[in-house]
Amino acid sequence: MSSRPAPLIPPRLRAFLGRVPLLVPLVRFVRKLSSNDRSLLIALVVVTLLIGILDAEVSAYWFSPSLLILVTLMGGLQLRLRSLAILLCAVALSLSYTGAIRGIESVGAGLLITMGFTAVLAWLMARTRGKLGVQGLRGDAMLLELRDRLKRQSELPPLPKEWGSKVVLKQAGGSSFGGDFVVSMREGDHVEIAVVDVSGKGVDAGTRALMLSGTFGGLLGSVQDFLAACNTYLHRQLGDEGFVTAVHLTLDLSTGEYKITSAGHPPVVKFDAGTGTWRVSTAKGVVLGVVPDLHCEPDSGVLRKGDALMLFTDGLIEQPGRDIDAGLDRLLGEAERLLPSGFRDRARQLVQSMTSGHNDDCALVLIWRP
Repeated sequence: MSSRPAPLIPPRLRAFLGRVPLLVPLVRFVRKLSSNDRSLLIALVVVTLLIGILDAEVSAYWFSPSLLILVTLMGGLQLRLRSLAILLCAVALSLSYTGAIRGIESVGAGLLITMGFTAVLAWLMARTRGKLGVQGLRGDAMLLELRDRLKRQSELPPLPKEWGSKVVLKQAGGSSFGGDFVVSMREGDHVEIAVVDVSGKGVDAGTRALMLSGTFGGLLGSVQDFLAACNTYLHRQLGDEGFVTAVHLTLDLSTGEYKITSAGHPPVVKFDAGTGTWRVSTAKGVVLGVVPDLHCEPDSGVLRKGDALMLFTDGLIEQPGRDIDAGLDRLLGEAERLLPSGFRDRARQLVQSMTSGHNDDCALVLIWRP
């Protein structure tokens, strides 16, 4: 007489599953999911149930229910919200089975609290990804790609050997995103550079800076009056977009002639090699987006051998409780002390010296004739 084969599902587990009324509707729901989401969900559910079975039937030492924390986190990173809900049901089922077989004390209050916190965290991650319409870590990869594009856009175009340039960007709190950015273009001997400051700092201003950098970069070199076109664009936007200031430099590399226009931005300063002093530009204008018709008072001149222009944002000279003119005087003093020994090598040191003690976005552009 042949012996009957051992059942695939342990009798105690089969009896336990029979008391779960939502099991059949859940199975039907899983069949309606997309193939990728369904495959991962089935794999995670199987692992979850196996952990519960092996913990209760084999060894709690090797198959601890704390392994379900890793499964839940993986589900939060990869699954859609509805699929995650099914996985969390499977996790609760696994823990309930372990508690029913080995006693509730085998699970413990500490593990239940940790699992509850992990489930909430996974739910928030899945909901955020659901709003973006991405899976896994693709949302983070998109932000990194946008950050890299913003950095590449802030690089100045290659200049002839008789010219030098340096860009220094420093974001508040060490963030990869900030409200200050630079856009530039070169066509033959004609160079245009714009330094823009979006209100706010750090990540809060970074999203607007990412959007505006693409818009302003497209306008630069494509319109006759750059700042007026930027003002028209911002004035059309609905809602409170905050303040945007900018300074625009056009430079002829063959003659050294330049023109500066400013919209509510800190003044450009020029180093005169003949006298060894820095002169503050007289260019001024209204903040972008405030009035429909922007009027700017430009400043122009010529860069000769040894001369330099320095464009910067207010984060370099603005400090809490101090007048902005005092910050500008301090910048000119630091520039006289540091920059004559080398514009390229001392530009970052100048930024570090000016921003020590306060946390704000800042940008600095130096362009000179050696």
